[in-house]
Amino acid sequence: MAADEINVKEQFKSLRNIFTRKTAMTTPRFDGEEVLDMLQEDFVVLVVGAGGLGCELLKNLALSGVKDIHVIDLDTIELSNLNRQFLFREKDIGQPKSTTAANFVMQRVPGVKITAHHKPIQEYDSEFYTQFNCVIAGLDNVAARRWLNAKLWSLVDYDDDGNLDPDSIIPLIDGGTEGFKGHVRIFVPGLSSCFDCSLGAMPPQTGYAICTLQGKPRKPEHCVAYAHKLLWPRLKRLDGLEDDQWELARTKDEAGDGVTWDSDNAMFMTWMYQRALERADEFKIEGVTYNLTMQVTKNIIPAIASTNALVSAGCVAEALKVLTACSGGLDNWLMYMGQNGCYTRTMKFEKVENCLVCAESVKIKENPETNLEDFMKRLRMEHKFKTPSILANKKTWYHPIMKSQLEGNLKKTLVTLSEGETEIAFHVADPSLAGKTVKFNLKLEDGVHWTPPEEE
Repeated sequence: MAADEINVKEQFKSLRNIFTRKTAMTTPRFDGEEVLDMLQEDFVVLVVGAGGLGCELLKNLALSGVKDIHVIDLDTIELSNLNRQFLFREKDIGQPKSTTAANFVMQRVPGVKITAHHKPIQEYDSEFYTQFNCVIAGLDNVAARRWLNAKLWSLVDYDDDGNLDPDSIIPLIDGGTEGFKGHVRIFVPGLSSCFDCSLGAMPPQTGYAICTLQGKPRKPEHCVAYAHKLLWPRLKRLDGLEDDQWELARTKDEAGDGVTWDSDNAMFMTWMYQRALERADEFKIEGVTYNLTMQVTKNIIPAIASTNALVSAGCVAEALKVLTACSGGLDNWLMYMGQNGCYTRTMKFEKVENCLVCAESVKIKENPETNLEDFMKRLRMEHKFKTPSILANKKTWYHPIMKSQLEGNLKKTLVTLSEGETEIAFHVADPSLAGKTVKFNLKLEDGVHWTPPEEE
């Protein structure tokens, strides 16, 4: 049957019990009979990531009645993806994940339109993101999550009286997995806490998906993990060692083939460091050190298909609640801990008072005799800014584009730049903020001394 001949109500009749009846769980804005039609005709959903989680998200959305979907992913398919990213086959190796996943789902679910994008999320402007009613992220790194979070918050509009325009709100649903652990979080710009509010509760990343290692590395850790997980298992001999040194260093595994990794063996670690450095040089990545090599080689956590399936189901359930009001939504964080059995718990993260993204302003104190260069160093270290520009009292204190004209300001003290004022409101723009400008309230006080983290 041709796609345009499909009877939508027949195709999705299993959803009628959810989308056509008011229950004790439906919210006041639930519209009953019109919901399925709205889901098909009015709503557009963006999925960010087409990996293990993204494949599940696309499948679940398509089978839940969402007809217009977009997907963004800049990676290509590797052999190691095939054990859990079920939309891909061996013939697809080397092809973009986004287009391959989109085509697979459209073939299996007639009438669904999935538009694929094979570029980084940062290359799309605000107009692109405003077309979506909901965004679901299946990302594998914090930096991309922060950027997407800031972008959606920057799109929120207020009227002259400061009232939030509900039509400008684009909810962000974030899913993540690591081994047998996973989470589902929902952020509502302008109303709830945001992703940045919960950064303090996040442990440092200790594992990397094999698909990330096989593709183009983005961080020095990826280069070390590549050497550890993909090169070492194929090793039969350590170059540069004499026979007696090699026999002393090597330990055969139980199968009698290959070499068992020993993180305490200096010769093994040196080999690992050199291979990681070679891969880093190939992709012009800085930061691979011997110490980093020792840290990374002890913490590789596998991706597990069942965890991806559970977390993606939770993400899509929250998306349907947001779009249709068929039930109250998650408030606002669900954790899945499969290592303890099928165990979940929920919690609510409140807004952080000085959050860069969702607070009205960020309060900060500094010594009046601190120069602008040191103050900007503090901003970069505390808030992970890249190339910040500062506008205060309608004057530009610094902007990277105007470096030659404003370079003299870097050595001036803050009290000089503020012309003697001790309380100053200034705004910071930075690429990491995805177009959002952050307002700071600076208070200059004698005796204030900020200590850089590495000196604490």
